[in-house]
Amino acid sequence: MKIKLAILEKDVSYLNRIVGVFGTKYAENFQVYSFTDSDAAYSTLESAKIDVLIASDCFEIDFQQIPKRCGFAYFVDSPDIETLNDQRAICKFQKADLIYKQILSLYSENAGNISGLKFGDDSGKLIFFQSVSGGSGASSMAAACAIRFAAKGKKTLYLNLERFGTSDVFFSAEGQFDMSDVIFALKSKKTNLAMKLEGCVKQAESGVFFYSQPKVALDMMELSREDIAKLISELQLTGSYDYIVVDADFSIDREDLKLYRKAHTVVWVGDGSELSNTKLFRAFNALNILEQNAESPIVDRLAYVPSINQIDL
Repeated sequence: MKIKLAILEKDVSYLNRIVGVFGTKYAENFQVYSFTDSDAAYSTLESAKIDVLIASDCFEIDFQQIPKRCGFAYFVDSPDIETLNDQRAICKFQKADLIYKQILSLYSENAGNISGLKFGDDSGKLIFFQSVSGGSGASSMAAACAIRFAAKGKKTLYLNLERFGTSDVFFSAEGQFDMSDVIFALKSKKTNLAMKLEGCVKQAESGVFFYSQPKVALDMMELSREDIAKLISELQLTGSYDYIVVDADFSIDREDLKLYRKAHTVVWVGDGSELSNTKLFRAFNALNILEQNAESPIVDRLAYVPSINQIDL
């Protein structure tokens, strides 16, 4: 299913350029309509069932003529303008990828439960990284793993689910959305989650995809186990990634074990110290007991990796 995008712009030269970009680079996802006259645009919104209208801020918009199902935003000249007339604003002078993500996010908020874009049929392999003892470099190992997969040409997502963790230490990229937007989408029933996830994700120079840290660290505490399960399931269902590398806080609660059963591998990272080894041993024994009657025990896919500082290079 393609998103029907209408662009209302008086600058014909810019209009032709942006339509050309969306008509080639994002042809699989968008069907683009272009207008220089507002009346012509209004008459098409309902008849063509336009999903999103982006209009230059030089137009006086009659919002009564915009169907409720149609998302709207202004095209503005400055990246510092986030809203205009209580409506979302999108800077027209930025990378096409960033404009694409903002439009995708806008659509997701109006699309409700409509099926999202599907980029493949195969679910990505899920790999969990955890530190039983804490401070052993599990996050660094997870990021390194994601970078390694990306270097091999695999489309890889690094997903940091630690309460006080951050992806931004390892990866950076332009874009206004972050994990707070993902959390809000998970909690909202009005948002097309698959679309929102695609609109919020960023890609680092290494090729790794990631979500930036939330604006407030406490936002991560709003994520329930059900939210996390829903997030991971949605990411796998889209088929967008070959690998999803999850950096998570350690836990072997029964609800968490349900999530680990979806994983291809669960990696425990330790620092090699006596204390770390003792905690790993006790955690492994506890997991063995919990998994005694499981048809496919998690211990069969469990791996131990010493932290980078403990590896003899």
